[in-house]
Amino acid sequence: MMFQIFFTIFLTGLLCGESKYIEYNTSQRIVPGKINVHLVPHSHDDVGWLKTVDQYYVGANNSIRNVLDSVISALLEEKNRKFIYVEMAFFQRWWRQQSEALQTKVKELVSSGQLEFINGGMCMHDEATSHYIDLIDQTTLGHLFIKREFGHIPKVGWQIDPFGHSAVQAYLLGAELGFDSLFFARIDYQDRAKRIDDKNLEVVWRGSKSLASSSQIFTGIFPRHYDPPDGFVFEINDVSAPIQDDILLFDYNVQERVDDFVAAAVTQANVTRTNHIMWTMGTDFRYQYANSWFRQMDKFIHYVNKDGRVNALYSTPSVYTEAKHAANQSWPLKTDDFFPYADHPNAYWTGYFTSRPAFKGYVRAMSSYYLVARQLEFFKGRRSSGPNTDVLADALAISQHHDAVSGTQRQHVASDYAKRLSTGYMEAEDLVASSLAFLAESNLSIRKGVVSTQFHQCPLLNISYCPPTEAALSKGKTLVVVVYNPLGWKREEVIQIPVPTEWVTVQDSSGKEVEFQLLPQSDATLSTRNFYVKAYLGTTPSVSVKYWLAFSASVPPLGFSSYAVSVMKQTGPSTSISSVYKSQRTKDKIIEVGPGNLKLLYSAVEGKLTQYYNSKTLNTSVSAEQSYGYYSGNDGSDKDPQASGAYVFRPNKTFSIKSDSQVPLVIMRGPLLDEVHQKVNPWIYQVTRLYKGKEHAEVEFTVGPIPVDDGIGKEIITQITTTMKTNKTFYTDSNGRDFIRRVRDYRTDWDLQVNQPIAGNYYPVNLGIYMVDSSMELSVLVDRSVGGSSLVDGQIELMLHRRLLHDDIRGVGEVLNETICVHDKCEGLTIQGKYYFRIDPIGEGAKWRRTVGQEIYSPLLLAFAEQDENNGSNLHLPTFTGIDPSYSLPNNVAVITLQELANGEVLLRLAHLYEIGEDKDYSAMTSVELTKLFPNKTISKVVEMSLSANQERAQMEKRRLIWKVEGSPEEEEEPKLRGGPVDPDKLVVELAPMEIRTLLIDFDHPQIFSL
Repeated sequence: MMFQIFFTIFLTGLLCGESKYIEYNTSQRIVPGKINVHLVPHSHDDVGWLKTVDQYYVGANNSIRNVLDSVISALLEEKNRKFIYVEMAFFQRWWRQQSEALQTKVKELVSSGQLEFINGGMCMHDEATSHYIDLIDQTTLGHLFIKREFGHIPKVGWQIDPFGHSAVQAYLLGAELGFDSLFFARIDYQDRAKRIDDKNLEVVWRGSKSLASSSQIFTGIFPRHYDPPDGFVFEINDVSAPIQDDILLFDYNVQERVDDFVAAAVTQANVTRTNHIMWTMGTDFRYQYANSWFRQMDKFIHYVNKDGRVNALYSTPSVYTEAKHAANQSWPLKTDDFFPYADHPNAYWTGYFTSRPAFKGYVRAMSSYYLVARQLEFFKGRRSSGPNTDVLADALAISQHHDAVSGTQRQHVASDYAKRLSTGYMEAEDLVASSLAFLAESNLSIRKGVVSTQFHQCPLLNISYCPPTEAALSKGKTLVVVVYNPLGWKREEVIQIPVPTEWVTVQDSSGKEVEFQLLPQSDATLSTRNFYVKAYLGTTPSVSVKYWLAFSASVPPLGFSSYAVSVMKQTGPSTSISSVYKSQRTKDKIIEVGPGNLKLLYSAVEGKLTQYYNSKTLNTSVSAEQSYGYYSGNDGSDKDPQASGAYVFRPNKTFSIKSDSQVPLVIMRGPLLDEVHQKVNPWIYQVTRLYKGKEHAEVEFTVGPIPVDDGIGKEIITQITTTMKTNKTFYTDSNGRDFIRRVRDYRTDWDLQVNQPIAGNYYPVNLGIYMVDSSMELSVLVDRSVGGSSLVDGQIELMLHRRLLHDDIRGVGEVLNETICVHDKCEGLTIQGKYYFRIDPIGEGAKWRRTVGQEIYSPLLLAFAEQDENNGSNLHLPTFTGIDPSYSLPNNVAVITLQELANGEVLLRLAHLYEIGEDKDYSAMTSVELTKLFPNKTISKVVEMSLSANQERAQMEKRRLIWKVEGSPEEEEEPKLRGGPVDPDKLVVELAPMEIRTLLIDFDHPQIFSL
């Protein structure tokens, strides 16, 4: 009987119903008084991760080319549809393959707002392990492409996938770009829960205490991930039920799906302020077949709006931001940052702060090289043909991706990133060599384009491999060393190069002999050199080096000095070889090291540092120890299957590494520097250097191969321990820029439940980490991104290397076990790096951190040429400075960009290096005189631009949205001090603390230097 009733109803529907074309009403409108659901179609496209960037672009699945082809076609079909796109590395690849006709149509889509570029950098960069200069460069590269091709200026930040979020991202890579808002997904699970309860997912974020409200940004945190609510994912093969609105077909479900939509909208609206909510309609590599998404969204907009309970519309983050601003709402205030990030009680994503340390070091080295290459290209004059920095720029840009410099990619992808950097370096190396030769030659005919001097560089100098220094001296020729300084102040530093003989002498450009020192090469250094030269180049070094030649170099700002290293006649034992002393446990108790004011005291019995003393700055010696240890990586075999891996740091146990007291300390002493060599164990070797003219200690560590034959992954740390009373407090930098106060086991935004007392207190360190007590401060600076913390009062800890045997189940699907092979022999990767430490009276450490930190980022560049020994009369040892010889930049300012663009304009960025209140002398307004920065050119026009140089700063400020902040008075606080406009007559640029000013400069005539 029931079957007969059902059949009768069904048959009546077939007879009375009609299946026909439905025109869906998708017109965009915002309805006051209703929940407005902003549907934002997007695809998150990783610029490398499980596959390389090019494999992702052309791949059979997860093909970004398919995504863009499909999306553009779908947008052209229906004028109300919208889509946002982020990664210009992919869009550039697609754009250059399109016909002129299609390019015209795409430009119309951009002009109409259907296609909107969001973020707009070459990639969605990492925010923990990247340097602020790299972030600026990669964003500028993307923004200028967008401006050039489309005349469009991105208005919104879209950092949806990085694993935590930095203060620098908020104010520098957000507000200073002219962005109106910033959106992301990943924050700590405890933080998200509290924000949901308090309806504080959307805030006004002030990332800089120096720039404060003048550089704040509206920030939205998604209530879940960056995908749609459950049940609204419509990629091919996804399981969400589509709207079935053909009444002649089974499973007609329009009302059911509308009810689902309304329920999900109300749920989100209950945790969101105002009547506007955003649904991120997409996720990783979606829209391979865009119509599967747009067809369903067309239907939802049509039927939901007919239902009338809520309003749905195609939207973008820009439209959503404008709606939020129009609501005239006051928003909670957020300061500092969103580190560390955990998505589970035992899953702190703090391991990637150190993962793949060799690659992190390579990215940092190439970053500084890119800065130098652009400077030298400017001084020489940009050419329309010949070598340039474009390939290196592109490689560096995609290396900032949040699965690149982070170290969270698969091994073959890491190799691809490194290969791209190497390719870019080789072309930039040619540019640097030709620029130096051009600037070094004094013959007028040479200036007309014929360059005779051949300069060579040594990218493997860190492992004591430098063929130019070895070959020239082995053949009895004179080695010319050109030392270039990319900073705006004069530098006095000790240069070290490997040489095959002790019979050498060094002269400066005036012919005066320069004091030098020879340090015997250690067995550990030579072993590393031989193995890795074979691994990298496939050859064995042809010359045996015996010594490091160290000599003092004095280098002018934005210029170079030259030195000659010659072979001299053997007249007896060389007096320049460092004295070498091996400690003896039975004789020695305390060994003092240091040729200058700074002294380190070592216990010969224990083979370790015990005391730190500076006769110039400290009244007394300070108890200080330095040690190594490791965490055994959790294998995920307990109740919680979370293992330590590329992303996640989950230590199991802590182990100290005791120095082998049977291996004596080796001390090398000389007039320029002292070295302490320590073989800590078979796979850790350390050299501590103290220079006569420096007030800090330099520690060079060689770690690896980390043994894992016991089946246990290991995460290697070093610790500096003092008796300072630091009250759980320490400070780490944000992308090499501002320092942020950290308190152990504490968060400013919620009451932290401590589940991982070690991993949960780790933070990213790009520039340095320091701690203070009532009388002194200990600072440590690094040469690449690492993870760091202060887990015990008075102690600073850095993680230097990781080798693990289990995947942490966060998608990469590969263990972090880096190896290197020569023939059939494979072993774990060895890391060589440096960190620097110093103890100052309280309030005095900032000068060292900022000055030396900048010098670490921008090391002196060395280039080499050879000349015949008997041709001394024609020996050229020029000096050069690109600025007025009587001028140098203030000590609190750095030139972070000096680049001639293709159109002949010059892009100049000047950065104030200090925060407000950081230093009693340098945390103040300062200025740069452009006429002295460019003494040989006539400046015709200076225009201040946004940080990415895609719009005039004045216009950017005019259209900046002003946001109300909870608890602030009606009269908003005055913006913190900023430099004033550049007077076209005086041409002086003012900079306030933490301010970066970006200028486009036109010159009247080509530059001609006097040498």
